[in-house]
Amino acid sequence: MSGEMTATVGRDFYVFDGRVLEIFGHGNAIRFHVRHMHVRTTGPNRKGQRIVEIAHGRPESRGTIHVWRYSAAEWEQSPDLAALLQAVQTATAS
Repeated sequence: MSGEMTATVGRDFYVFDGRVLEIFGHGNAIRFHVRHMHVRTTGPNRKGQRIVEIAHGRPESRGTIHVWRYSAAEWEQSPDLAALLQAVQTATAS
């Protein structure tokens, strides 16, 4: 991946530079390094909602888990988020 990817969903702003994912919103910022995180996206459920879970650590030994829930409308208004999360998952698999 070259360059920086960004996405905005509701009040959350995601930035990924290929090594570090930063999420700004709700009065704070959270940083994750690709070598020390696990990303999972679920949904859509029957109401169209999606859940993004990011955990510090690896799948076999997760640390703190951060969860974001997005409505169908929020998800559709941010087509860049799915691509950004796919890039993060690809980077964490390396």
